[in-house]
Amino acid sequence: MENDTASRHVILSGCSGGGKSTLLAVLRRRGFVTVEEPGRRIVAEEMRGEGKALPWVDLEAFARRAIEMAYHDREGIKHTENWVFFDRGLVDAAVALEHATGIAASDTVSAGSRFHQQVFMTPPWPEIYRVDGERKHSMEEGFGEYHRLLDAFGQLGYDTVSLPKIDVEARADFVLECLS
Repeated sequence: MENDTASRHVILSGCSGGGKSTLLAVLRRRGFVTVEEPGRRIVAEEMRGEGKALPWVDLEAFARRAIEMAYHDREGIKHTENWVFFDRGLVDAAVALEHATGIAASDTVSAGSRFHQQVFMTPPWPEIYRVDGERKHSMEEGFGEYHRLLDAFGQLGYDTVSLPKIDVEARADFVLECLS
């Protein structure tokens, strides 16, 4: 993947239930290319099928599918020249695999798969957190995930930017301002 194009690929990561998908929808409405979270798509597929690769059933199988899907997603938009926003993706899946197996995220994410230097992190936000059919883990588990992600992005050389706890339109403005 060309370095120029990859530097336009922006990761939205952070705590589950922190508003990433809602932010992604606003960015999409504003005309940007967006890539939905692999994990949510996998859970939806698995719940219609046998359910063997659900994160609460087999985290390793789930993470490996998410990594494969994230590489495929990226390949499909590699020539997009404007900002592309990813709801989670490759690094998040690599961190899940590390949590499940001990395989370092840095061993899973190849050097040629860099994203934009700034990664926007949704901090834990208990007031908006909701458990649903596709998100079954507790807020406490979300906190642990958040800290693993912060550590991993730092170790991989990314600059993490904590998203303020403000309304979604203002959050979108904040992200776009940071990128300008």
